[in-house]
Amino acid sequence: MDLSNPLAGSASPYGGERVGTGWRVALTIAVVFVLLTTAGWTAVQNQHRLPSPREAALSTWAESALEGRPLPDPEARPAEVRRFFRSLSTNEQRGLAEEHPLIVGNLNGVPVRLRYEANRLALQRAVGVERKRKTDERLTEAGQHDAGRRVNRFTSLLEGDRQILAFDPTGRGRAAEVFGNLEKADRVSVVVPGVDTELLTFERTQLKYTAPVGMAQAVYDRGRSQAPEVDSATIAWADYTAPRGVGMSAATGDLADDGATRLNELLRALPGDSTVALMCHSYGSVVCGIAGPRSPARVTDVVVAGSPGMRLDSASELGGSRRLWAMRAQGDWIADVPHLNFGGIGHGADPAEPGFGAHRLATANSSGHTAYFEPGTGALANLAAVGTGSYDSTTSR
Repeated sequence: MDLSNPLAGSASPYGGERVGTGWRVALTIAVVFVLLTTAGWTAVQNQHRLPSPREAALSTWAESALEGRPLPDPEARPAEVRRFFRSLSTNEQRGLAEEHPLIVGNLNGVPVRLRYEANRLALQRAVGVERKRKTDERLTEAGQHDAGRRVNRFTSLLEGDRQILAFDPTGRGRAAEVFGNLEKADRVSVVVPGVDTELLTFERTQLKYTAPVGMAQAVYDRGRSQAPEVDSATIAWADYTAPRGVGMSAATGDLADDGATRLNELLRALPGDSTVALMCHSYGSVVCGIAGPRSPARVTDVVVAGSPGMRLDSASELGGSRRLWAMRAQGDWIADVPHLNFGGIGHGADPAEPGFGAHRLATANSSGHTAYFEPGTGALANLAAVGTGSYDSTTSR
């Protein structure tokens, strides 16, 4: 969830030990009460927002046509979108990407290389917008500072030949990046991050491996090192609205429901016939738990790290023959979060407990809630082993 232990720094009934069932129930009820009494204030604060770039792009797309042919509905199935773009010439495809980069770059079923091109255009235009905002005197100093941070982030995403699979600057923003050749890969890993994920935290210079880009790059690099014979690719997937902080949105499944739908849309649109492993950290495991029973058959493995629960009662509920793997590092404070569901608050059973039915993976040299993707750790080695299908290389706890 977030980068620090939200239970630290105050008197605690736990006494440094794991919470008993009675305390878990009491804590859950207390959290529900506090969150419900503050949620109304939060909702009021969020009622007013600036017009969405995404909404403007959708409106222009809906009003456009290509030589009299209507453009695909953005909600169309990936197969329908794929057929439409296959019917176009290269010049026609690039023309649509140039005219509608925010749609083409995020439309499942569009050829991935065209999505990369479209998102590069969208990023270039977004940099121009944010540079103007940096010096806009109508903005507060904080607003100008935020614009400067966005310029830096977008400029970074434009560096080199980065493969940006999704980019939407609306609000806190969404993004996805590919490492490796997604079209030729036999195995694809999708890293699904948790709380406080947005465009500004999509990658980090410090604490690199706590951000989606660092996580995915670490999995990809370790997989290539451990199993060079496997054609693999990894996606840093932050293309959903994650909760901000440990609050009501993190304690409920509403954002995870939407994230699960978006995740499955991506999975159905992946090119080729690769098999897929989902690597789900913290609240990301809630997203994966909801998505799992409806995921396409190409998803063979789900790994959860530092999970607050998956809104499932057992591994068998993932469906099919897909394998569930769970890891919990020493000192991870998520162990002290009540694994309950009380009136929709909380995410249910602990997938790291033996009775859940997951394969328990070792996390040697990992400590705390955010070190699972750190190079040199047993946790990362296990993630890479599952990602490349090298199951005999995994180590159990």
